[in-house]
Amino acid sequence: MEHVKLYLRGAELDNRTAAQLAGAACVVGAMTVLVRMVSSRRVAKEKIRRARSRREESLQRAEQAVLQYKESHPLADSSLILTLSLSELTKKLQEGSLSPEDVFYSYMEKTLEINKKLNCCTGILLESFNQLKTVASNKEGLLYGVPVSIKENFAYKNYDSSCGLINKLDQPEDKDSVIVEVLKRQGAIPFVKTNLPQGLLNYDCGNPIYGQTMNPCNLQKTPGGSSGGEGALIGGGGSLLGMGTDIGGSVRIPSSFCGICGFKATSGRLSSRGVRAALPGQKLVCSTSGPMARDVDSLALCMQALLCDHMFSLDPTIPPIPFNAQIYQSTSPLRIGYLENDGYTGPSPSMARGVREVKALLEQAGHTLVPYTPLRSSDVFPELVIKGILGDGTTTLLQNLEGGPVDPCLKDQVLPYYFPKWLKKTISFLLKPLSPRIASVCNAICGVGTVADQWKHQSAAEEYIHATIAEWRRCNIDVLLCPALGPAFNFLYCGKLSCASSPMIVYNLLNFPAGVVPVSTVTAEDEEKLKHYKGNYQDYWDKVFKQAVTGGEGLPVAVQCVALPWQDELCLRFMKEVEQLVRQNKK
Repeated sequence: MEHVKLYLRGAELDNRTAAQLAGAACVVGAMTVLVRMVSSRRVAKEKIRRARSRREESLQRAEQAVLQYKESHPLADSSLILTLSLSELTKKLQEGSLSPEDVFYSYMEKTLEINKKLNCCTGILLESFNQLKTVASNKEGLLYGVPVSIKENFAYKNYDSSCGLINKLDQPEDKDSVIVEVLKRQGAIPFVKTNLPQGLLNYDCGNPIYGQTMNPCNLQKTPGGSSGGEGALIGGGGSLLGMGTDIGGSVRIPSSFCGICGFKATSGRLSSRGVRAALPGQKLVCSTSGPMARDVDSLALCMQALLCDHMFSLDPTIPPIPFNAQIYQSTSPLRIGYLENDGYTGPSPSMARGVREVKALLEQAGHTLVPYTPLRSSDVFPELVIKGILGDGTTTLLQNLEGGPVDPCLKDQVLPYYFPKWLKKTISFLLKPLSPRIASVCNAICGVGTVADQWKHQSAAEEYIHATIAEWRRCNIDVLLCPALGPAFNFLYCGKLSCASSPMIVYNLLNFPAGVVPVSTVTAEDEEKLKHYKGNYQDYWDKVFKQAVTGGEGLPVAVQCVALPWQDELCLRFMKEVEQLVRQNKK
């Protein structure tokens, strides 16, 4: 009996000790987590400080260089240079009536001015000053002496391509991207990197490193994204040609918001080597590079310059298809499909009006306009696009965001990404009878599941692409006229409205070349009609969309032009036709 009492007393002591040890372990664990969090935040703050310091140093050195040049060249006429189109500028540079130095310093000065107003640059490429000294060796290049801005995710030797992510800072590139190399070979001078949203998968333009970029047309509006720094800089006059990337409208949306022209090439037409992607390895919804500029001729000249033997040599995965100037310069009448509404995101009154007005101009010019209805508008965005991009259930995107705070423009978008899968499924089930559109997207962000599910998903996307091409053939259309997203949103709404990118992102899924052209501005009448906007679903997202575009009077209105895969020149030719007809109509 005594042995039993001793055993029980020992067990009691063991339990008490175990409880104490467990408690101590919890405290130590909590302290470890806290220390790691504090350490991580300290590391993030230091990385951000260094990045901002590098940017500030580059801006200051560029300002000093501009002042020195202006003092030694008082007769340089910057105001005239800044008014020239790209074709006019290249002609004067080739014939020698303008010097590359005058052009370079004129745009450098303007860029510094615009950046102070819009916060659109992540840093000046100081090597551009050295390249300027040797640019004469590339005088035969199509872009000889032209300063070119590039989105921050294009690799440039010795500079970060962070994509606005803190954990990607302090990792300078060891060589230029293929596109940057080709631009240099063609005589262009990449001189500045421009801002983008954190992680790229958002169509606003803010990140914790470099901050929020503003719209050149209205400082209370976003410039769009993810190539928003390019849109703002070109729209503000600080650059006349830039390179962006587009996975869901990321060239076209900022072009629409900022009143410039932008072109998304067929994926695979331009090299992607050295261009940092939001989700490396994701191939279903195609990302591609594309030029942004003030007019369509500039886009075409840039494409012609890039589609050269040098690019085909540097990147043999690119089909060696030079730019077809004959197609671009063609004047034959076109059969043009048109739509005002994709059936998923109802256009704002100004954007619908833009399509109607351009349709009328095209008909007057002798083209044939054919009504077109997109296939499966209700399920393509959630089932094919969202599941395609976020097939891993948002795992990669959330990993990218580790190591620092999430930017305000992204918080509403990514909040549900952090929910466990069971909670996403539950929310989707509960919302289905109340808001089927939101429910389907909530279910889509869970991802595709198994490898077998992934293959089925890819097969479904391929079937949709072939069905869409077959529908174009049935309608016998050459190109398509449709709304762009716009006008420019109020701040912090892009993250609440991923669905609003549907009129743009579907052409990434289809891999159709597409571009936007500014055609008008928002009127008081458009604003009045917006008060009665209901959208296609009359759900929460439609209400938020109305709030997002409110207060847009005077902002740019654009239309979107689309062609079949690999018919990039035809798409640009169609864009040029729209641009010319709109200009003639304004005279």
